[in-house]
Amino acid sequence: MKRQAGPITILIADDDADDRMLIKDAFESGKLNNKLEFVEDGEELLRYLRREEEYADLHDSAYPGLILLDLNMPKMDGREALKELKADRRLQRIPVVVLTTSEAEEDIVRTYGLGVNSFITKPVTFAELVEVVKVLTNYWVEIVALPPECDSVDAAA
Repeated sequence: MKRQAGPITILIADDDADDRMLIKDAFESGKLNNKLEFVEDGEELLRYLRREEEYADLHDSAYPGLILLDLNMPKMDGREALKELKADRRLQRIPVVVLTTSEAEEDIVRTYGLGVNSFITKPVTFAELVEVVKVLTNYWVEIVALPPECDSVDAAA
């Protein structure tokens, strides 16, 4: 089954440089060609989505089709960012998948209560991470119909 739409941008919010590199490598290893963008904390995530400051030039671009969100980040953690994102009428429909080291039931319950679409504990091995990003990409890129504001990237981007 293939969705009739263009590629999407996947926005990854994670403060750990090694984790960002591993996620990027997992997408490349899985031969997944969607555009990846990275932010390092919840404040930067919201500036990116709201097209503020250094992200003002994205004003006419589609929103990401998927956000992968770490919970434990400096400045504003993923929980706080998720709460703000889901309270913002312009942003609340963007799918968010928590991808974190946390296995705490409290985090699972709280983030679903805040409107997260899925909660995934980061895999231990690189091979498992590749499999997770393949499954995520298959579901969120190939199967799911996204809201129009985040359905495709600008071909010139």
